[in-house]
Amino acid sequence: MSERTILVTGGSGQVASALAAAAGTQDIRVVGRPGFDFDRPETLRTALDAVSPSLVVNAAAYTAVDKAESEPEAAWRANRDGPAALAAWCAAHGARLIHISTDYVFDGLKGEPYVEDDATGPTGVYGASKLAGEASVLAAGVPALVLRTSWVYCATGKNFVLTMLNAARRTDRLRVVADQRGCPTSAADLAAAILTLADRWDGNDSGVLHAAGSGATTWHGLAETVFARAERHGLRRPTVEAIATTDWPTPAHRPPDSRLDCSLLARRFDLALPHWEEGVARVVDAAMT
Repeated sequence: MSERTILVTGGSGQVASALAAAAGTQDIRVVGRPGFDFDRPETLRTALDAVSPSLVVNAAAYTAVDKAESEPEAAWRANRDGPAALAAWCAAHGARLIHISTDYVFDGLKGEPYVEDDATGPTGVYGASKLAGEASVLAAGVPALVLRTSWVYCATGKNFVLTMLNAARRTDRLRVVADQRGCPTSAADLAAAILTLADRWDGNDSGVLHAAGSGATTWHGLAETVFARAERHGLRRPTVEAIATTDWPTPAHRPPDSRLDCSLLARRFDLALPHWEEGVARVVDAAMT
């Protein structure tokens, strides 16, 4: 086993890409399809054995929230069975595991930010499969941290921030949901936090931690902040109509208030992610230049 090698799953996904970009002098190996594929379990052992990491960061997941309602088997394979196999390998080889999870394990009805030991209650296949993945990791007898995060975005790929920027180039009026609250999280900020944990966590005290951008907003508030920043780069600011969730029906039910309390992360590791507005400014600047 390489004592300093970190294997990151997730291929070209947002968090995996951000970890690769933030690696610095750390030895980070990113794996993804087709060489590492939760739908082909035999590829997992091959990839893990080839790298023999001391730490695995699982950023791979089935994240198509609405599509999961019609493809539940695929979601469960990627979000429960895959993490279980990773955890089993780590347990057998003495490696630590950091597993990325989601705010969608909650139903969003608490009315205030969720702490780690609040009762869960996912409202769709995506959240249920991710919750099962958490349980499989924590039951494997491996040194593991489960990081619940939320509303992840970056300057590439598919995410809400880029969707808003692209939409504003096509139209001068948008309708955005204003009655769902959460904590937007820059993938770069999450990656930096993960690398800090890789240094500060010795493998003791496995469990769940919340790791999301500081502060909170609605999708409508996030969109307005994106456009305020994009104006500096010459993008004409569209009118953003605030609408209710019921005005934008989707196959999967979203939690109305999935804010995460990240104070345990701060207490245990002296670590807090930057305010979400700082992340938005950096990502919009990068996407517009």
